[in-house]
Amino acid sequence: MSKLEYYNRPLVAFDPNNKDHRAYFHQFLLTRAWGRCPVRFICPDEHGAGGLVDMVQRQLIEYYTKKEFGNEVSAKRVRGVANPPRILVNQNGEKVVDSSEV
Repeated sequence: MSKLEYYNRPLVAFDPNNKDHRAYFHQFLLTRAWGRCPVRFICPDEHGAGGLVDMVQRQLIEYYTKKEFGNEVSAKRVRGVANPPRILVNQNGEKVVDSSEV
């Protein structure tokens, strides 16, 4: 084993649930360098050309979104339709446009 391998930082997979990993990424955002990070994060090939930073950002977005909103389905969505059909009326109560016809 070479000295470089001995002193090398350990390889780990980024885990957004790990507070230390989030702190390492925060430090990277401040310094724009991984030099002070005590670990090296693995970036699998399936994450595309964006690389490690894009992978970590996507995982953090998913982590914080689930943390804030959970896995609940939006009440606004009806049968996969974002805006269900509705009938628009004017001030006299007369039908103006059915949004499903638009």
